[in-house]
This record gives sequence, C-alpha cells and structure tokens, in this order.
Amino acid sequence: MKLFTATVISLALLAAACARANQAGAASGTGAPPPASGDDAQMLKIMRRGTQATRNGPAEYFTGSVRIDPLFEANDPSHTSGSSVTFAPGARTAWHTHPLGQILVVTAGNGRVQRWGGPIEEIRQGDVVWIPPGLKHWHGASPTTAMTTIGIQEHREGKVVDWLEKVSDADYSAPVQGRGSPAAAQPTTARRLMGDFAPKLRELTDDVLFGDVWARPELSPRDRSLVTISALIAMNRPDQLRSHLARARDNGVTQVEVVEVITHLAFYAGWPNAVTAIAVAKEAFQKP
Repeated sequence: MKLFTATVISLALLAAACARANQAGAASGTGAPPPASGDDAQMLKIMRRGTQATRNGPAEYFTGSVRIDPLFEANDPSHTSGSSVTFAPGARTAWHTHPLGQILVVTAGNGRVQRWGGPIEEIRQGDVVWIPPGLKHWHGASPTTAMTTIGIQEHREGKVVDWLEKVSDADYSAPVQGRGSPAAAQPTTARRLMGDFAPKLRELTDDVLFGDVWARPELSPRDRSLVTISALIAMNRPDQLRSHLARARDNGVTQVEVVEVITHLAFYAGWPNAVTAIAVAKEAFQKP
C-alpha cells in the first residue's frame, strides 16, 4: 500500500511539472522549450569516416601512388586543418614548405623525411615530426613499405603549403640515417628469398604485386595486410604468414587485431588453421 501511494504521488508531481512546462511553451507562442543560448559555433561537429571524398595526390606535387583523405578543414576562428595521406612504397612529396609549419604523425608503416641540406631520416609508426615554418623539406614512404601520416597545419591567408621542385630518384635513393646510426638500403623480401635464382618472379613480385597491386589507393596498406593475412590463415600457409605479419605490423595492424582475426577465422577456416596461426603470430609479435 505504501509503495502504491508513493507511486501515485510521484505520477501526480510529474503531471504537474509537465503541465507547467506546456503553459510556459504556450505563453511563448510555441510548444517547444526556448532555444539554448549560443549559436552554431558552440555545436559539436562530427566528420564521419568515409563522408569526405578521397583523392589521389596530384602528379605535379607527388611521385608515385598517393592517396589523400581529408580529415577536417579550418573553422573560424581556428586556422588549423588536417588530412591523412597514404604513400605507396617509393612514393613521396615534392620539396615544399609550410608558411606556419606542420605536425606530421606517422600512423602506419615506415618512411623518410629530409630537410634541405640535411640527411634523409627514417620515420616509423608512432613518430611525430615537427616541421618549422618555411623549412624546405620532403617526406614519403620507404622503397619497400607504405606509410600513412596525418598532417596538421595552419593556413596563412588561405595557404598551407608552397610547392617546389620534385625529389629526384637519385636524391630519394641517397643513404638513410636511421635511429641514431646510418643505415644502408635494405633489399626487398623477394630479393632476399629469390636472389638471382628466379629473376622474373622476383621482378613480378616487386614491381607488380608490391609496386602496383599493394600501392593501389582503393585500399589502405593496413586493410590490404588484414585481407592478406586472413587469406594465408585460411589456406594454412605459416611461412608466408610469418613475413606478412611483419609487414602488417609496419602497416599499423596491432596484436589485438591479429588475434581477433584468427579467433574469428577459427569458425570459418577451421580450428587447426587457427592454432597454427596463433603460434606464428605469437612469435611475430614477440620480436621487437
């Protein structure tokens, strides 16, 4: 009885509150509550993934296959904009400068960056590069691994970049300064495995498979890695899976994601294939 009485009292109070709200709305000429203070500048703006058009990097400013995914434009009073850029192996920007500088965040893969008059330096996933205003530089992927970066910059009088001459093949192929020590260019996986024993197969692997198919901008290197390792798990190809897991790590695929892929595929490709893949993945992700 007490519970019933409390419920009735609560409903009565709620009805009274609703009546007062309706009277206030009628007095103002509308049935809706008064608008919140502020204007559209105070509203959240969410740019949903896939809602902004992807474009290829213009040939006059880039060498090789480059995909540009806009992330956000400058909104007054901010002058800051950002985009995600994916470079296929061997692709790079032309020399250029930024009037107010740029922050470059490497989100997947390995690459290179060079300032005018300085050495080529290696950059990897997780690295953040600050490029000062007016500094002539270029950046791009390594010869064998794709790279994705997020570039954040401010505009001055509507301009965020001044493009200059292209980076020559000779300049791009110069020795690379690694993480604290000089490093020679590494041979491709196909060259290491095949050498001169199967030159045509090595050429097709480097130039067509990785130089063309993997470089196509319709899928990111990370997504191509996920597709490839899924196929190799389903076919139970542990040797090939081992090398492609290393590439997947370079392309930004995490251990958690690989384990989830294997768990998912256990129901479709079979438990033995999944168990084999887990052993290979455990080995791959234990390496530094």
